[in-house]
Amino acid sequence: MVKKAFITGIAGQDGSYLSELLLEKGYQVFGLVYPESSENDSRDLWRIQHLLDKIEIFSGSILDGANILKIIHTIKPDECYHLAAKSFVSYSFDDAFSLTTTNINGTLNVLSAIKDVTPECRFYFAGSSEMFGLADSSPQHEETKFNPRSLYGISKVSGFYLTKNYRNFYGMFACNGILYNHESPRREEIFVTRKITKAVAEIKKGIRQELRLGNLDAMRDWGYAKDYVYAIWLMLQQNKADDYVVATGQLHSVRDFVKIAFDYVGLDWKKYVIIDDKFFRPGEKVELCGNAEKARNVLGWNPTKTLEEIIKMMVDADLESYG
Repeated sequence: MVKKAFITGIAGQDGSYLSELLLEKGYQVFGLVYPESSENDSRDLWRIQHLLDKIEIFSGSILDGANILKIIHTIKPDECYHLAAKSFVSYSFDDAFSLTTTNINGTLNVLSAIKDVTPECRFYFAGSSEMFGLADSSPQHEETKFNPRSLYGISKVSGFYLTKNYRNFYGMFACNGILYNHESPRREEIFVTRKITKAVAEIKKGIRQELRLGNLDAMRDWGYAKDYVYAIWLMLQQNKADDYVVATGQLHSVRDFVKIAFDYVGLDWKKYVIIDDKFFRPGEKVELCGNAEKARNVLGWNPTKTLEEIIKMMVDADLESYG
């Protein structure tokens, strides 16, 4: 029997790669997009444009509980991957109501609908390393204490515990993935990694002359998005629902990222990068670096690409976009 998968946030980076993976494995794939996305698919659905004849799209907000219930009732999915969220990390309290409402209430709506309609459906919640925030130790693992310092991190902690409670109280197969930064050519331009590779391409093409960045010494655990969606699929194939950290366990600085990207196109980054105080974020107590030993041992998962390979892939894609 063909498995059916429902993906919220299907038009995002992870949703698009996950859709490709599931289609390759013979799933019937359904996805949720916001109404404005379905009306402007050339801009908002560009990551899944090549899949639109192979998947079925529903339009609506995850805040519309009645609509979510109707969609779940229509599909009756075997697996649900809840990826939709307001995902940009802000250290201010701007747009606080919208972010927390979307990320917390939206998760509750999806979990509630699955419990009421098809409780045997396996559920995945997309957590984040930002849940650890001002972590007490590094690297972080599944038992590390959460200490979020942004509304985004707080909302993800709430979603994590909602998922865990539905697992414990209702016996649902519900998993949390605590994913560290993962990149690809499909990354949104608001993130520093894509900001860098896009700027490198534009500088190489003579379109711009500089790149403004904040703290070049900030460290991150960067992986490849396609590897990470494979990990989340593996979580829902296990005999027991559980929570997993997904990370490379390797730290690199923004400076490392910049140097690799500029070196790849034969440019000296120091001639083009300008340090701008407005892009600085508060420093970490300890670095956010993940220990994915549990994912390796239980899921048999390992990252396949180095940061250098990921950066080159991203630069190539941005160069190609300019012809």
